[in-house]
Amino acid sequence: MPFVLGIDAAWTEGEPSGVALAQIDGTHSRVLCVAPSYEQFVQAGDGIRVDWGARQLRGSEPDIARLLSAARRLGAGIVDLIALDIPLAKTPITSRRASDKAVSKAYGSKGCSTHSPSATRPGPVSEALGRQLKDAGYMLETLPPTPLHSFRAIEVYPHPALLTLLGRDFRIPYKVANSTRYWKGAPIQLRLERLVGELRSIYHPLESKLGALPFVLPTVSEIAGPSQLKRYEDALDALVCAWIGIEHLNGKTTAYGDANSVIWIP
Repeated sequence: MPFVLGIDAAWTEGEPSGVALAQIDGTHSRVLCVAPSYEQFVQAGDGIRVDWGARQLRGSEPDIARLLSAARRLGAGIVDLIALDIPLAKTPITSRRASDKAVSKAYGSKGCSTHSPSATRPGPVSEALGRQLKDAGYMLETLPPTPLHSFRAIEVYPHPALLTLLGRDFRIPYKVANSTRYWKGAPIQLRLERLVGELRSIYHPLESKLGALPFVLPTVSEIAGPSQLKRYEDALDALVCAWIGIEHLNGKTTAYGDANSVIWIP
C-alpha cells in the first residue's frame, strides 16, 4: 500500500507551503493528513491538530527529513513517492527549462503556461529541496523514467492537472492573489463568492478520488476577506500534488521535458 507525499512548495521561504499525505489502498485512496504549512504538518505528526483558524501562517525553510519523519508518525511506514509543485532539475536552474517550454506549448492555449524560474526565484528553495531529496534517497524522475528505483520524487503542476480532474478546458480561476485580475471591478463580496465556488469545484472531485478530506471549506459568511482563503488554496494544491503522485504510480501521467527536468501531468 504505497504512500505519497504531496508538497505545494512556495517559491520563497516567507510564504507557507501546503503538504498532504495520502495512501493507495487497493483500488481506493485515503488522506492521512493535509496541512497548509510545513510547521502544521510536522506538528500534526506530534498529535497536534491542524489549526485551520490560525490567525497567521508562517513560511519556513523546506525540510524534507522533518516532513518524512512526520509522515512516519502519521502512519506512513515509508513514503514511496514525493510529488512537488516547484521547479526541480538535475542541474542548476537559471532560466526556462525544456519542461517549462513543453508544458507551455501543450497547455498555453488553455491558460496553463508555466511561470519562468530563475536563479533567484525559486533558485535557493529549489536547490535546497533538490539536495534534501537526494540526501533522503529520493531520485528526481526525468526521462527516461526509472520505475525500478525504490524512492522517487517528481515535479508536478496542478493547473493543467486540474483540467483533467474537473473536465474543463481552461485554467481554473481559484488563486486568491489573482481574484482582482479574474473579476476586474467586481466587489469583494462577489469575488469571495466566486473564489469559494471555484475552491469547492476542486474540493469535491478530490474527495471522490482520495476519499473524505480532513477539513471543510468555509462558507462566504465565515470569512472576512480573500486572504483567509489562501490556506485552503494551498491545502487543495497539496492534495492535487498527492493525487498526481498516485496517478503517476498507476502509470497515468505524461512526461513533459527531458533528461534534466520533467513535469508530470495526468
